[in-house]
Amino acid sequence: MKTRLQSLGLLDRAMRAITDEELATAIDGLDDDHREALERVAGGSSEVDAVRAALTKGRIDGTMESVAMVITDASLADCIKELGDHADNPSRDQLQQVLPGLIERHGLGVTRAMLASTVAGEAQAAPVIRDLLKHDETVKLPAVEPRPSGPIARAPQVPDAKREALRARRQEQKRKKQDAARLRREQSAKARGRD
Repeated sequence: MKTRLQSLGLLDRAMRAITDEELATAIDGLDDDHREALERVAGGSSEVDAVRAALTKGRIDGTMESVAMVITDASLADCIKELGDHADNPSRDQLQQVLPGLIERHGLGVTRAMLASTVAGEAQAAPVIRDLLKHDETVKLPAVEPRPSGPIARAPQVPDAKREALRARRQEQKRKKQDAARLRREQSAKARGRD
């Protein structure tokens, strides 16, 4: 499970690293079948914003992987063709030989996403590709930028005089409630004593 989550993390990083221009170019290059498949997984649209929204929402349910697979299919086919007989389990050197051509034809972002997608797909070469995505100067993924979990809620700053007045009012209300409760208890005790 840990390896699976790490693979999805690499794919997520790779998909976020694709620029809007690279993503738009990749979408424009899709044939009708691929565009239809992308629209199906991206909520009915193949626009960059819709694809980004699908990627954000679909990290765990498989949508991110489906989008990546459609977007990078041409790059993967090109990579397999270039690797030839070594396509099933290429070495680091063999991959490094074909990467410049892939980047030139498909762009750095799409090539990274294709590599990360093969890691998430549990390819035999996943350990080699994972190492490239983490350490190779050509395709190394950018560092992860921390994402805020949400807006930080801060209590409004109240001047000291207002704060003291508010505290005094609350203490007075508390005292009144306690007095009323004590009075009810006394009345209840008197009523039981008459019975």
